[in-house]
Amino acid sequence: CQTIEEIAHPAVREVLRFLDIGRGVEIHHDGDIPARSGMGSSSAFTVGLLHALYALKGQMVSKHQLAMESVHLEQDVLKETVGSQDQVLAAYGGFNHITFAPNGEISVRPVTLSRERMLELNAHVMLFYTGIKRTASTIAETYVNDIDDKRRQLRLMRELVDEGVSILSGGQDLSGFGELLHEAWQAKRSLSAKVSNSHVDDIYEQARAAGAIGGKLIGAGGGGFIVLFAPPERHAAIRERLAKLIHVPVKFEFGGSQIIFFDREEDYAAEEQARSARTIDAFRELGH
Repeated sequence: CQTIEEIAHPAVREVLRFLDIGRGVEIHHDGDIPARSGMGSSSAFTVGLLHALYALKGQMVSKHQLAMESVHLEQDVLKETVGSQDQVLAAYGGFNHITFAPNGEISVRPVTLSRERMLELNAHVMLFYTGIKRTASTIAETYVNDIDDKRRQLRLMRELVDEGVSILSGGQDLSGFGELLHEAWQAKRSLSAKVSNSHVDDIYEQARAAGAIGGKLIGAGGGGFIVLFAPPERHAAIRERLAKLIHVPVKFEFGGSQIIFFDREEDYAAEEQARSARTIDAFRELGH
C-alpha cells in the first residue's frame, strides 16, 4: 500500500492514521491463538500496535493512555460493538479489580494476593478451546441494545465481583470462588440466547460432572475458549472427559503490553540518513 486509505485491515489503518505515521513501515504480527476466539485478541492487537508505533516515534506512553486510546479507536473510530475490559487487560496485565464509571473513566486497582495464594488460584484454572469461531461484536449486539432491560442480571454480576475479591483476599476456601463463577455464568447466559449454545452447554455440563466447580465462556460468548475452575486433583479427569478439545495451559501474566526491543542507535542512524538526504536536496536546490 502506498497510502493509508489503501490498507484493508481496519485497526492497522486507523492506528496509523491516529498517530499520523507518514513514513513507510513494515509490521509483522504473530498470534498464539486463533482469531475470533473470545480471548480479547482484537483489542490486544490494537493495544500492541499502538504501543509499538508510539515507540517508533520515540514516545513511551502510560498503560492508562494505551488503554483509553485503544478504547477510543475501537468504539468511536471503528464503531465496534465492544466493551472496554479487553483493552485495559491487554495494556495493564496483572490481576486487577477494574471499575468502569458511567462517565467513561476507568480505575484499575491491583488485587494484592500472596505468592502462595496466586499460585493456588492459578492451579485451579483450566482453559479449553471449543473449536467455535465467532465475532465478539456480533454476539454483543444481541444484548447490548436492550441492556437496560437486563439490570437485574448486571447488578448480580457486579455484586459477585466484590464477593469474589473478598474470597480471594480473605483466605477462604477457593471452592467458593468457583461457585461464584458458576453463578455469574448462569446470569450471563440469560442476557441473550446467543451467549451460549447446546454444544457449549454440553461441554460445561461434562466438565462439571468430571469435577469442575464453575466456569464460563471467555469474552462475549457464543464460542471460543471456555475457562473452568476445578481442584487440581480433578484436572486429569476433566482433561479425559474433554479429550476432543484442545487444552491450553495458562498462568497469570503481570507485565501487560511491553516494548521488548528498541534499538536507539538504529533509530538515530535512520534520522542521520534522512538529515543527510535533506542536506543534499538543499544543496541541489542551491545549484551546488
